[in-house]
Amino acid sequence: MKRRALLLLFCCFLLAPLRASAARDHRPADDSTRSVLEYDLGAIVRTDRTKKEINLVFTGGDFADGGLIIREVLRKQGVKGSFFLTGDFYRKTEFAPVIRGLREDGHYLGAHSDKHLLYASWENRDSLLITRDEFVSDIRNNYAEMKQFGIERDSAPYFLPPYEWFNASVSNWCREEGLTLVNFTPGTYSNADWTYPELGKQYLSSDAIYKRILDFEARQHDGLNGFLLLIHIGADPRRTDKLYLKLNELITELKKRGYTFTLLQETIGEASGR
Repeated sequence: MKRRALLLLFCCFLLAPLRASAARDHRPADDSTRSVLEYDLGAIVRTDRTKKEINLVFTGGDFADGGLIIREVLRKQGVKGSFFLTGDFYRKTEFAPVIRGLREDGHYLGAHSDKHLLYASWENRDSLLITRDEFVSDIRNNYAEMKQFGIERDSAPYFLPPYEWFNASVSNWCREEGLTLVNFTPGTYSNADWTYPELGKQYLSSDAIYKRILDFEARQHDGLNGFLLLIHIGADPRRTDKLYLKLNELITELKKRGYTFTLLQETIGEASGR
């Protein structure tokens, strides 16, 4: 019940006016990239705006119903994606075939926290709900589960926070742990694909999200250049119109508009000269 309450609360803020703008550049004081990467509160939220490249990002916690479908679409399209999964996701035996398949196909597999903790208050983002010790313990447990699949921490330095919600303190903790914090690029509401009809006005159908993505692309001068476009690898059974079922159509349309799809860590590495 606690987790469900947190999800419902999160939804209230998901569709509220965006509080974080990728145009605001809050880079870490010791960051040396200072080039085309865009930051918010220390997290990379966009790569190069001058290139028609999109970074497909997937997160997973409780559900993996789209895993095999997403894998097949990406294989068919010749596209690589970055998958950020919780420790609970990695430890579920029924999800293991999906994880192994994604790893075999060369996708990035990273951490999304062990227990999908809420780090900061929705009402006051500066107010932490966890301690540094709790954060570190949770992160290390996430990586311990990843190691069971042969994923070493050194090869998975990019971390996407649970609920896609954090603050400057969490950003500092990530840096101290040797992790690079990343988050989705705001504007398209693609990350609303976990909502379901019982949430009423807060629910967004997959058709609506699909339209928002393409409308945003057409409306903005830089389109989706450098976007971290986030989609969930699975969704609550109460959501029957899964966005991942439109992934093949979406990729095909965006390719027609001139976009290529890049692996996140390669894009970041190229932008930072690494």
